[in-house]
Amino acid sequence: MGANHCVAVRPMSALVRLLYPSPPASRSAPRIIGWWERRRLQFNLVVGATGIVSLLAINIISLLPPDIGPARIPPGAIVVYAVLANMFYTAGWGFELAFNAWWGDDPPAIGPILFRQGLIFSVGLTLLPVGLAGLVWMMQLFRWLT
Repeated sequence: MGANHCVAVRPMSALVRLLYPSPPASRSAPRIIGWWERRRLQFNLVVGATGIVSLLAINIISLLPPDIGPARIPPGAIVVYAVLANMFYTAGWGFELAFNAWWGDDPPAIGPILFRQGLIFSVGLTLLPVGLAGLVWMMQLFRWLT
């Protein structure tokens, strides 16, 4: 008697659905643009939440001894960053449309890959100031200790 193997199928997590979306069924320009635009809010929420975490971490780092004063990131810089992030997001569907025109008949669906890589890059870029603040803090600490 063989063992009855049952594999429990778990629903996909929100993160998996976000990072591995299904491409649009139709490869027409309106469908591709619509596919990207339906994900823009999620992109902005993830990058925005990462920005808040980054700002909080930078402020916490700036409060550690030796006290180098509070970190100040101009609000205008945050707005410029948000606008640039959305311009690059739009370039994602622009690149996909150009790729499809170049490829010709039956192009591969590159939208999900571009979306995933762009989101990961944007999150990493948004966290970069935390690493820089940590580096500045370590240099200040070294000077303070010596």
